[in-house]
Amino acid sequence: MSDVRSITLIGSTGSIGTSTCSVARESRGRIRITGLAAHRSWEKMRDQVLEFRPDHVALVDEDAARKLRESLPAGIDCEIHSGADSLRHLAALPDTDTAICAVLGAAGIPPVVSAIRAGKDVGLANKEALVAGGAFITHLAREHGVTLIPIDSEHSAIFQCLRGERTEEIHQLVVTASGGPFRQFTPDRLQTVTRAEALDHPNWEMGEKITIDSASLMNKGLEVIEAHWLFGLDYTDIRVLVHPQSIIHSMVEFRDGSVIAQLGIADMRTPIQFAISFPERWEIGYLPRLDLAQIGSLTFEEPDMDRFPCLGLAFKCGKLGDTYPTVLNAANEIAVSRFLADRITFLDIPRVIEGVLETHDSLPASSLEEILEADGWARSEATRIADRVS
Repeated sequence: MSDVRSITLIGSTGSIGTSTCSVARESRGRIRITGLAAHRSWEKMRDQVLEFRPDHVALVDEDAARKLRESLPAGIDCEIHSGADSLRHLAALPDTDTAICAVLGAAGIPPVVSAIRAGKDVGLANKEALVAGGAFITHLAREHGVTLIPIDSEHSAIFQCLRGERTEEIHQLVVTASGGPFRQFTPDRLQTVTRAEALDHPNWEMGEKITIDSASLMNKGLEVIEAHWLFGLDYTDIRVLVHPQSIIHSMVEFRDGSVIAQLGIADMRTPIQFAISFPERWEIGYLPRLDLAQIGSLTFEEPDMDRFPCLGLAFKCGKLGDTYPTVLNAANEIAVSRFLADRITFLDIPRVIEGVLETHDSLPASSLEEILEADGWARSEATRIADRVS
């Protein structure tokens, strides 16, 4: 394998994207960014283009792409793409080893599909791709001989724990959760939590949407569905365990009672670098080492699904299958966006989702078109219900 890994970074201006740029910056030339893509943040993109000098850049928003073109100095040899299909185009660039897909929500599904069809290994930071279209996408990856390398810290942990192990010897996967900022809140206190409180995560620095999902435990529910598709285990063999210190990122228990865990500091650059360097491990001297003596103790507790019903809804939809997970994901995106806009309360998030699920007539999620159709319906229905709630 080449000493230099070439990547295309889809979603370069978001939280995972900027962390990936940090990894590339510290890689001492071992990572070459051949393509950068985002939606409309042209000023951040301009800075990234000037630093990394990619061959191709994409901004979905046409006006943002125009501003980017006008802002770049002469001598920058970079092809700028725009429009709805630009992310798909960049995900399939021929001179790229790995496509890092970090676009939030259902918008990240088409570039994942495009990268797979082009035979690219995918560093998957978009959990919604497997939540909404797990059967379709995993089948497509097998068909094209593509490796899906998870970037979520929990799935990266399981992926690492299973290296050299046989799936049939697994007893269960243990997906850990920090518990979020409201882990010890009473039901009455949850009635009045604010946007600012929900965004104040105790351990991780993440984007707004995923931080709210962490507070509601929906993030953990989506990760359970993703783990089902990534590792091929039944939902009865996947357990969620609250671990407030976020040091153990996940564990695998085998049928002989042995448990293998992956530990590390709470920094997304570690799983990002592993996804790019895989199957090798590179030095990561720019981050502190894990010091267990300084941490002192690690604690664990069961999640409370009564106070955090989103987790139970995710398990339910995963077991129902077909387009139920697709609809769950889309309804959650709408509900979270309404909460962030101060239009519904924190406890309204699961209420909106439940309302959408009650009216859903499930269909097989066997094609990209079916997945996107179910996603669109769920967004419309969730908007209607959220308007009524607010």
